[in-house]
Amino acid sequence: MNKVATNVKLNVSFFKQGKRYVAYSPTLDLSTSGQTLADARKKITEAAMLFLEELYQSNNLEKVLSDLGWRKKSPSALWQPPLTSQEEIPVALSIK
Repeated sequence: MNKVATNVKLNVSFFKQGKRYVAYSPTLDLSTSGQTLADARKKITEAAMLFLEELYQSNNLEKVLSDLGWRKKSPSALWQPPLTSQEEIPVALSIK
């Protein structure tokens, strides 16, 4: 099988849950955790690489990415993730 090299930018959210840092990528619906923020960053990168490599090797890359909302602008274009930005939005809460 030919080796394919490309770069993909994923949106990843990091948050602390108890004593661990959780990393979640909504564009791949993939999460992991680490003892530190740096550890969580490293683990989500490794998990995403392994996930995408396995999809490619099993010939499921196009189906799974399509099911996750990824799209191609043309047949020869690279896959583009569905989430283009993350924002913090204010939410009003009224508790009685």
